[in-house]
Amino acid sequence: MFLGGEEMSKSCKGLALELVKCLSESDCIKIENRPYKECAGEKSPSIPSEGVGLRATHFNCKRGHSRKVAIFIGAGQDR
Repeated sequence: MFLGGEEMSKSCKGLALELVKCLSESDCIKIENRPYKECAGEKSPSIPSEGVGLRATHFNCKRGHSRKVAIFIGAGQDR
């Protein structure tokens, strides 16, 4: 599964799977029948606090990896 439409790094994959599991058990998916991507961005009581925490942690994990890639790519360029 891809959250955000891009392939995730292996170290963030476990967080993404936990987030999907948490979302699967939420009212947003079970009762409201909304898509995962829509529920992952939800800021309502239909998402448990655990899911909100996992979402933030997963986002920070992905953001940290994209920064490392940007620094690595930028280091090899002539300025």
